[in-house]
Order: sequence, then C-alpha cells, then structure tokens
Amino acid sequence: MAEQSENPIESVMGKISEKIHHESSSSDSESDSEKKSYPSESVKDKIWRLFGREKPVHRVLGGGKPADVFLWRNKKVSAGVLGFVTAIWVLFELVEYNLLTLVCHILILSLALSFLWSNAHAFINKSPPRIPQVHLPEEPVLQVASALCVEINGAFVVLRSIAAGKDLKKFLIVIAGLWVMSIVGSWCHFLTLFYICFVLLHTVPVLYEKFEDKIDPLAEKAMIEIKRQYAVFDAKVLSKIPVAALKAKKV
Repeated sequence: MAEQSENPIESVMGKISEKIHHESSSSDSESDSEKKSYPSESVKDKIWRLFGREKPVHRVLGGGKPADVFLWRNKKVSAGVLGFVTAIWVLFELVEYNLLTLVCHILILSLALSFLWSNAHAFINKSPPRIPQVHLPEEPVLQVASALCVEINGAFVVLRSIAAGKDLKKFLIVIAGLWVMSIVGSWCHFLTLFYICFVLLHTVPVLYEKFEDKIDPLAEKAMIEIKRQYAVFDAKVLSKIPVAALKAKKV
C-alpha cells in the first residue's frame, strides 16, 4: 500500500519537472531565435542605399501617376507617353518642323473640319459636332506656379551663398556642373537634351529598382573612392587656398 501511494506522488512530481524543463528549453530556443533575428534586422538597417535613400524608388519619384509612368507600372501608358515624346522629337529635330508652324497647321485643320461639319450636318443628315468647352482650372496652375517659385527662390539662395564665398565645396560642384552642361549643350539642341533626359527617366529608375541590390554595393564602393580622392584633393589643394584669411579680413 505504501508503494502504491508513493507512485502517484512521484508521477506528479515527474510531470511537473518535465513541464518546467520543457518551458525553460522553449524559452532558451526563443531567446536564441531572437538573438539570431536581431543581427539580420540590424544588417538590413545598415544596408547602404544610393544617395542615402531610405524610401522606395516609387516614393522618391513623388508617388502617384508620374512615378507609375516612370516605373512602367502600366506598360501601355508608359509606352504611349514615350512614343508620343519620341514622335514630337522626330518631328522637330529630324524633320525640322517648327513649333509655331505645327501649332498653326493643327489649329487650321481642326477649325476647318469643325466649321465644315457644323454647316454640312443638315445636308448629310448627321448630328452636329459636340465641341467641348475647355476650361483651365485655376488651382492646379497656382500650385505649379507656387512650387516653381519655391524652387527658384531656393536656387537663388544657394547661388547667393556660393557667390558670397561661404562654401568652397558647393562652388566647385556648381562650376563643374555648369561646365559639363555647357559642353553637353554644344553637342545637341535643348529639345534633344530634354528628350535624352526624358528617356533616361523612363529607363534608369526602372532598371535601378530591378537591380538595386547589385547596384547599391557598387555605388557604395564608388562613393568611398570619390570621398577618398576628394580628401586627397582637399589636403593638397583646397586647404592651401586662404579662404579663412579672406573671411577674417571681411569680419
């Protein structure tokens, strides 16, 4: 009888110890999994992105329909926009059609067809053409003008600070950029340059979004090398320019 009374107690104690052991082992495994997950999250956070980008490419381009067009979310719309711009470029650059002549010819053709149709509908038993009323909304125009005004004023502020000799680095960057633009401008007309930029906007972002995991490491190495070369240039050339002395004289 004593052995039979002791066996249930021992079985209960054994079950309790097994349960405690199981919970401790599961908690250890969870802590190990958390420790393993944290480094992966930290590694993801430390991934270098081009131009310090923290948002997706779609949001960097402003989101909405323009970003959808540039990233080919709707292939028919993107192809249509690119084809239309290409046709305009071919018309003006290759065929050498003037803008004013094209606008006048389109207006002459459309007005002549509308006028003839409006007067001939009674003879051919057709309904008169429905000419829509075109009205340009005021609010979008004001928004665009306000955004352009802000950007232009910001550019004027940057140019003023550069002209005042406050930032040598920005001065050199702006001079180099203007020099490159002058060279590119001597190679082609403004419309061709605009078309090239438009084609690049339709190809570079979508390719970058597709291969960003391969492009970002290469861009990181390039940025490190550029910073190293700039540090050498700064130590050998820029640091010897007496900018601080000139600023002290002005003060």
